[in-house]
Amino acid sequence: MSKKHRIMVLDDDHGVLTALKLTLQLAQYEVAAFSRPLDALAELEAVAPDAILIDLNYSRDTTSGQEGLALLTELRERCPGVPVLVMTAWGSVNLAVEAMKQGAADFIQKPWDNTILLNSLGNQLRLRESLRQQSRLSAENQLLRRHLHAQPELELASQAPGMRRLLNAIEQVASSDANILLTGENGTGKTMLAQYVHRRSTRAERPFVSVDMGSIAENLFESELFGHVKGAFTDARQDRVGRFELAHEGTLFLDEVGNTPLAKQSKLLRVLEERVFERVGVSRSQQCDVRVIAATNADLGQLVERGEFRQDLLYRLNTITLRVPPLRERLEDLPQLINHYLAHYTRKYQKPAPQLTPAIRAALASYHWPGNIRELKHLLERAVLLGQGDALDLELLGIPSPSAPLCAPSSSPQLDFTQKPLASMDELERDIILHRLALHDNQATRAAESLGMSRSAFYRRLEKYRL
Repeated sequence: MSKKHRIMVLDDDHGVLTALKLTLQLAQYEVAAFSRPLDALAELEAVAPDAILIDLNYSRDTTSGQEGLALLTELRERCPGVPVLVMTAWGSVNLAVEAMKQGAADFIQKPWDNTILLNSLGNQLRLRESLRQQSRLSAENQLLRRHLHAQPELELASQAPGMRRLLNAIEQVASSDANILLTGENGTGKTMLAQYVHRRSTRAERPFVSVDMGSIAENLFESELFGHVKGAFTDARQDRVGRFELAHEGTLFLDEVGNTPLAKQSKLLRVLEERVFERVGVSRSQQCDVRVIAATNADLGQLVERGEFRQDLLYRLNTITLRVPPLRERLEDLPQLINHYLAHYTRKYQKPAPQLTPAIRAALASYHWPGNIRELKHLLERAVLLGQGDALDLELLGIPSPSAPLCAPSSSPQLDFTQKPLASMDELERDIILHRLALHDNQATRAAESLGMSRSAFYRRLEKYRL
């Protein structure tokens, strides 16, 4: 059964108010009736109406309609997107025009015809729903366009024992609605695995929506996840569909969930527990039906011990916990991955496919891959773009030959903790970060990957130590 629309009705004539309430209830609407504008405004958020029907004349001024027009303006400001229909027994063309200029959805003259009233109200509610659906479809279309321009998906198969165990576990749980927590180092392909789970679930025909929890500004957290209505805050120039609403009946992927601000974790916990949320600027709750997959490179257990992550939120996320092995633990899959990404980048840039010499293959197989699959992709993309001729060379790839030591050469900066025997943890952490930056030519992304940190977490450390 569909949820009833809620109508707010304002009229200072109790007889009219009773008649309107009865008419609307017989038409299967929920009705909140008020005889005084101040009372209605005080209860506006609690009622959260889908439409509002108001008289234009009240006790202070029973003929001009100015009191009602002022009320109309305030309702439009406080309830953006909600249709407001106006009624008056002192109807005139000028008053009707003025009401419509100020945003009235329709003008109905007393005594009203029930059929005309209900038709007008129904039309406005359908129009509102249509606009909201268009907003949602527009957001879904943008999401689909991003997916269409993304690289082709890799058909997952593995020769590595750890990865095969992971894929077998995914096959067992994919068809359920159980929440999944993917753990592992940065760049191991957790986003790709989340999409893989979605494609094998009963929700495969519905949206897959991804959000990087570490990149959301704290003041926009609720707007990003739950959406907002026009006018909800200074920069809210139009309605916005949040990620939970966009993922309705589909899958929501919460990447870098360990970076969720502690102050906002209760908001996330509530929607996971109760399956309801409110758009910013609206007090009425919306139901949501999503399957949540979260990912993190952090140890959430340690974050809980340090008071940086809620234990009850962790229990909501980790119904099924799956560790994604780093690339160095699945080198058996390296040839398949190399062939896939080389083919993709040669098509993308319309370049000839480079040949992998035995020396190149040996170097790739012996490399320790601190940046995992993400590093492999970037390396191959660079090689295709900058390569000359059919064969790649080690210098272009930027990795050591099999005979070269994997550690830093003697000329690279060394980290000697014996020089600071009484150093604080902050001082030691700062020295480690400086050391890794020096090893990676001040490339923050690679330095972060070598430490197993997300970019956002690494940049927070840079800001903390004013680097």
